[in-house]
Amino acid sequence: MPGSAALQQREQRTQFSHGSAMPLPFQQLDHAFALQVQLNPHVLAVEYGEQRLSYQQLDRRAQQLAVLLQQRGVREGTRVGLFIERSLEMVIGIVAILKCGATYVPQDARISPPAHLQHVVAVSGIHMVLTLSHLQARVPHGCDCLALDRLPGVGATPCLRSSFDPQRDSVILFTSGTTGEPNAVAVTHHNICNLIALAPGRLHVGPGTRITQIMNIAFDMAVWEIFLALCHGATLVIRGESIAAAVARADTVIATPSILSRLDSNACQHIKTVAVAGEPCPTALADRWAKFCNFYNSCGPTEITIINTAKRHRVGEAVTIGTPLPNTSAYILDSQHRPCPVGTVGEIWVGGDGVTRGYLNNKTLTQQRWLPDPFRNDGTLMFRSRDLGRWMDNGEIEHCGRLDHQVKVKGFRVELDAIACILEREALCEQAVSLYLDGQIITFVTAARVATQKMQEELAHRLPYFCLPAAIHVCQQFPCTARGKVDRRTLALTIRM
Repeated sequence: MPGSAALQQREQRTQFSHGSAMPLPFQQLDHAFALQVQLNPHVLAVEYGEQRLSYQQLDRRAQQLAVLLQQRGVREGTRVGLFIERSLEMVIGIVAILKCGATYVPQDARISPPAHLQHVVAVSGIHMVLTLSHLQARVPHGCDCLALDRLPGVGATPCLRSSFDPQRDSVILFTSGTTGEPNAVAVTHHNICNLIALAPGRLHVGPGTRITQIMNIAFDMAVWEIFLALCHGATLVIRGESIAAAVARADTVIATPSILSRLDSNACQHIKTVAVAGEPCPTALADRWAKFCNFYNSCGPTEITIINTAKRHRVGEAVTIGTPLPNTSAYILDSQHRPCPVGTVGEIWVGGDGVTRGYLNNKTLTQQRWLPDPFRNDGTLMFRSRDLGRWMDNGEIEHCGRLDHQVKVKGFRVELDAIACILEREALCEQAVSLYLDGQIITFVTAARVATQKMQEELAHRLPYFCLPAAIHVCQQFPCTARGKVDRRTLALTIRM
């Protein structure tokens, strides 16, 4: 009966959409860190080159800084800029700010343009900035600036412990944005704890685990790296100039596929766990690493706290973005916000405990991207990710590109990511990216396994004529942005030069 079939479809979608409901073992980051100090005081907390701090030493240094910050007027709810570079001081600063009940706003001061830092200060309402002495000149004028490598002496250090409030903001992150100024997202303690406290986001770490810190500190995946280590008694291995050198000293890696593709997997057989996010993961890359370690493919934007779906990939399986994390939801909706049938491509909306409250000082865009969640109907919000996907029969989501990558060619709507998907799935290349340049589709590939003519023939068998690239260019590797994703603008310039 048609009615019963429709009901079965609806029940199936409902079952797929919601992750399991699970209590959190902790809901505030600084309190989880304090527990690790008690349980594992002499375990190595952070390592940067030859510099090392145990949990007890890190706590003591952060405690001293927190007292100094309070003397300078930092209180619960204060937003403190952390305009710095990778270092032990970076981690000390984060812990100290959270000890005060304040919110940290991270930026890599080496590479952030002055206008961007000014924008960050203005939007976040920052008055105090922590940095290093050689970066002080980059801090915008008017900020109270404190160089963490030249701190004044601090006397008695009373025990500081912020009041318990899991909905307090922990960090403010700025999205990269495609046009105009980047938008600011305030992420709460509870948002982050929901990712790192439970599987699969926890990645099975604990004392003895060594986790790399290789992502740009202003990028949301750096939050995952840092707090995954500090809240579970693991060791955070901060990279220097060489990502490979940091990976050689660790056993757990969180990265974008573009960064991972630059590592020699043959030299990384000691790695136990890898998690990728931030951009689509090629099948060949996933298979290569899944042969010897636990490999997780995941998806989600900053606005829903880094990721909200994940799956452990196994060699030979289709690469999907998996199922919703515990206490989160994923909906695949049409343009009228109606659930799409299983197998039908729609836009991914996200609900549950990872969803943030909106963009700071941008009410108009917030109202466009955050809506009341009609499927939970409990007053919470759902977020429009602009990712495209479809439910598979096993309840996993196949990622099908982004609305941002849709273009019109000869009057037809074309999904640029569909080209890359075919080339990667058929193992014709390692990684592929398509751009729409000067009225033509141009595709770039790395590690081509067949001639470009063979790729064109394969695409012609599978795609309409208006989807076919005008040219395919083979690259040794793709340029990356500071956030570790494929730099599409630089790729475009290689053609136009």
